[in-house]
Amino acid sequence: MTVFRIASAVADAFPDTLIAVVTAANLRGHEPWPDTASALEDLEQQVADGSWQPADESDPRIESWHAAYRSFGTNPRRIRPSVDALGRRFAKKGTLPRINPAVDSYNAVSVHHGLPAGAFDLAQVTGDVEIRYADGSEEFTPLGEPDTVENPKPGEIIYTDTTDILTRHWNHRDAHRTRVTEDSTHVAFVIETLHAERDGHLVKAAAHELQGLLLLHADQTAVYYLNPAQPQVSF
Repeated sequence: MTVFRIASAVADAFPDTLIAVVTAANLRGHEPWPDTASALEDLEQQVADGSWQPADESDPRIESWHAAYRSFGTNPRRIRPSVDALGRRFAKKGTLPRINPAVDSYNAVSVHHGLPAGAFDLAQVTGDVEIRYADGSEEFTPLGEPDTVENPKPGEIIYTDTTDILTRHWNHRDAHRTRVTEDSTHVAFVIETLHAERDGHLVKAAAHELQGLLLLHADQTAVYYLNPAQPQVSF
């Protein structure tokens, strides 16, 4: 059993937080995912013909994350929330990255709805997952840099398990250890907002969309919701 938890201090500081946790079991990452490929291509066509653009930092969905980053001492224009960085790259290049089907799926959903999204390979997660303030002693090995070890600043919000940090600056960058690859079979995806009253419907729509992409390539999927009133889920 895996537990996801929002620490009380984070819940108190961000009382309108809503996080969808979408799980997939027996995921098949080596087979073609045509619906995900189509989702990426549709978004790219919309950007190309000018009918749609990804949310930028003037959008309230992005601005709220900039404000949160500043509140825990991170400059959001230097270290950007994941959805902000992805949207800026998309607007500049006109294409979304192709990593692997599972990652491509949450990237498409993230940029489509203007919400941060990420994922963890649960086979590599140790113990409970908690969103909390760092004390500065924790260690983080960035995605793609397996020989690098960083320490967060005290007060930075992190995802962590009992081994080390899973994501720095709340949702800026994931760890190398729990990265999702084609070989990952049991995965937890997260989709986040700090303004559930305003954007809760988007989180639920995004979770439904992501689950729809996953269930074609998994034996079982489920959606759970974390918020200050329900700060812990287990699965």
